[in-house]
Amino acid sequence: MEKKRLTINLKVWRQKDADSKGQFVNYTVKDVNPDMSFLEMLDVLNEDLIKKDETPIEFDNDCREGICGMCGAVINGTAHGPESGMTTCEIRMRMFKDNDTIVVEPFRARAFPIIKDLVVDRSALDRIMQKGGYTSVRTGGVPEALSTPVPKQNADMAMDMAACIGCGACVAACPNASAALFVSAKVSHLALMPQGRPEAARRVERMVAQMDEEGFGACSNHGECEAVCPKEISIIGIARMRREFWKSMFK
Repeated sequence: MEKKRLTINLKVWRQKDADSKGQFVNYTVKDVNPDMSFLEMLDVLNEDLIKKDETPIEFDNDCREGICGMCGAVINGTAHGPESGMTTCEIRMRMFKDNDTIVVEPFRARAFPIIKDLVVDRSALDRIMQKGGYTSVRTGGVPEALSTPVPKQNADMAMDMAACIGCGACVAACPNASAALFVSAKVSHLALMPQGRPEAARRVERMVAQMDEEGFGACSNHGECEAVCPKEISIIGIARMRREFWKSMFK
């Protein structure tokens, strides 16, 4: 039996470019399949706008499988939408009711300037990574898998932190627009592994300094970042980043 189709009312943030003033614009999308993803619903709306010779809504997307971190929108006040542990592209329209009104806006932060509509410039996160989110040790040939023993607890924690996809939802949700959860995940997953220890002090100093330079706010332990993270990264990582930072001061 076919599921009942939905009518969805949207209030979408429209902004021509970074220098233009934006505003919410109302749209109605009819005949929405409940099994559609949120982005597929926006595709349907854009097809209708194109037919009317109107400008389609710009939004970031790539894999549409919750892997790449490209998608990102604030849906009814929550980064990525109403369900925990999901990216915007994973949200399904069955999570909403017929004739619901949904407010859609971009990730808002000083360090994430709006490019157009729902698209923001998140290159600040890339510049933080360039300051130390890697290991530069020359290993030569590929070492044997068991040549560097790693305690399982450390390996598990490192994998949890490495799950970060850099989507920026933590920044959008934080009242201070802090990137602490993102940076802590990138610092932690390397600091927990022996391969990352030689550069640990330099890494955390440089990445934290770049985070501040980009204009992100300070972390005040509100916890919104953890609540909206699609990979459910724990704020324990922030404590580890702070510990690594203070340790670097003594080296």
